[in-house]
Amino acid sequence: MYKKKPGIDIIAKVLDAVYRHNTDALFTMSLMHQYEERGSLSKKQLQGLHQKAQNVKDIPQNWLGTLEAIILKMPNRHRSASDTIIPAPVYQKDPEIEKLLDAILEKYPQHKRVLFLKAKFTNNELMGAEELAEIKKFHKLLLEKR
Repeated sequence: MYKKKPGIDIIAKVLDAVYRHNTDALFTMSLMHQYEERGSLSKKQLQGLHQKAQNVKDIPQNWLGTLEAIILKMPNRHRSASDTIIPAPVYQKDPEIEKLLDAILEKYPQHKRVLFLKAKFTNNELMGAEELAEIKKFHKLLLEKR
C-alpha cells in the first residue's frame, strides 16, 4: 500500500501501544496481523482500534487525533437507503373501472370486447387511455338512459 510519509506510521504505533497495554487481547493481535499482512485496516477496524486506544493512558493524544483524522478521511461503505425501500406496485387497479366493467357484464355477459378488457384488468395488465375511454363509452352507450 502506498504511504504518503513512509517514516511515520501512526497506526502501527497505536497498535503496538495497545498491544503492550494488554498482550492477551485477541482483537488487537488480529488487527496487528492483518496490518502486517495487508498494510491497511478497514474503517470499522480503525474505529475499534480507536475505542481500544482511548482506554490506554500511555498513548499520546496527538496519536489519537491523527488516528481519528485517518478514520474521518476514509469513505463510508454502506448501502443507500433506496435499497431498503420496497418499491410500490407499477399498476394499481382503479375501482371505478372495475365497477363499470361489472355493470356492463351484468347486463351483457357475452360482450366480447368487454370480456377481453375485464380479463386484461384482472390480470393487472396496463390499460391505455384508449381502452379506458372505450370502457367509459361502452358504459355510456349500453347502460345510461337517454
